[in-house]
Amino acid sequence: MDFGVIINVLGYLLIIEAGLMVPSLLVALYYGSYDWKAILLSIIVTGVVGFVMSRIFKYKDDIQSKDGLAIVGFGWILVSIFGALPFIFSDTIPSWIDAFFETVSGFTTTGASIVDNIEAFPKGVLFWRSFTHWIGGMGILVFTVALLPMFGIGGFQMYKMESPGPAPDRIVPRVRDTAKILYTIYTVITLIEIVLLVLGGMSLYDSVLHTFGTVGTGGFGIKANSVGYYQSTYIHLVIAIFMTLSGVNFSLYYLLIKGKWREVLRNSELRFYLGTILFSVLFISLNVYSQMKYNNFGTALRDSFFQTSSIITTTGYATVDFDKWPTFSKVILFALMFIGGCAGSTAGGIKNIRIVVLLKSIRREFYRILHPRAVLPIKIDGRVISSNTVAAISSFFALFILIFIVSTMIISLDGVDFESASSAVAATLGNIGPAFGFAGPARSYSGFSNLSKLVMSACMLLGRLEVFTLMILFNPSIWKYEAFSRNGKHY
Repeated sequence: MDFGVIINVLGYLLIIEAGLMVPSLLVALYYGSYDWKAILLSIIVTGVVGFVMSRIFKYKDDIQSKDGLAIVGFGWILVSIFGALPFIFSDTIPSWIDAFFETVSGFTTTGASIVDNIEAFPKGVLFWRSFTHWIGGMGILVFTVALLPMFGIGGFQMYKMESPGPAPDRIVPRVRDTAKILYTIYTVITLIEIVLLVLGGMSLYDSVLHTFGTVGTGGFGIKANSVGYYQSTYIHLVIAIFMTLSGVNFSLYYLLIKGKWREVLRNSELRFYLGTILFSVLFISLNVYSQMKYNNFGTALRDSFFQTSSIITTTGYATVDFDKWPTFSKVILFALMFIGGCAGSTAGGIKNIRIVVLLKSIRREFYRILHPRAVLPIKIDGRVISSNTVAAISSFFALFILIFIVSTMIISLDGVDFESASSAVAATLGNIGPAFGFAGPARSYSGFSNLSKLVMSACMLLGRLEVFTLMILFNPSIWKYEAFSRNGKHY
């Protein structure tokens, strides 16, 4: 492992993060907010540390797989540590553990918050809090890959390790061009939603921050009642629709631009994703309308669509306190926490494509019982899925559930009930945000112990980095020095 390249690239990453704090500084200055000094100090500290790291350590070769793993794993932790500085220096979140939790939640687009009085936050820090969603949504490291060639650094390995989904690929030959195309689509969707929210009567500032949370599928609310603060069906539907759009694989939008709409319509993951949303909305609507005090079915349908979209895309916005919904509806939402969005989207969770492959794998095992000698390949969109990929997906699912169980056991030490402990872990590991009970949409995570907050911070990072990317750093073999290679063997 080349420690020089790791520290060097992490230094550039911090320089970029310092630059990304500048818009928050400008917002604070524009509104005359007192937190501008705290943000400026954060920029200076982050930029200086990054500059020193990038200058002292050098490297000779391109980024390799092990280097990419380390850069991605440590990169997310490092940007979260330095991203917490505005909260610390402004004294809005004086606790380091709380500030780290909030920043990890922002960059991983989780939206779980320890803040109880969010409307008291100054404009600049509040902007930075939501902006972390937009940065982390497509991946700050994908953003970095687009810029690193300017410094003479390449790195498909970083893009590969960071991109959400079982098999990230370039949509064009050059990874830098891939990153640029993705961010162009990302930016266009962002601008469209901002315009639509402004047209709906929301202020420009609120529109921008809610769009950051929507397109980044983060869900940090800037009001105590989240999106429910805005008593507008138009605003609720705009945000719900854009949450749904942001849970779709962004490469499909590129195919639409290229005119390949038939290929998009045949996409198995997209059809499963939309079908799951339709099924969930229908059954939740019928359930809440029959058991809750809704004046009409249309309102129940609107709220069901919003919360279904919010949970499956792991955004976490709320228009109602769904913790008060009937158990049947809560069970559906709980299941959606695990499913998540599509691979290649800004959403978290296990991902729909993995669920599709797992279901096909289960069906294949039934056929094998009846026809033991039959060759039954698993196909997705007409392409055979290799046995290695199926095994990797099965391993991912098993490890995901194992982490969920162990983390729930640790959180339960706080003395909270099972529903609160399990849903809080599901909400952080799946990068959703609000859970049920003790961490419901009307409450925050502030009541958990410091140990639980650190465990859930780790869950957020594990969920965002697809579990293996971070877990593999604990494998001792990755740190072994390899002097040279011969015939495929390393010595």
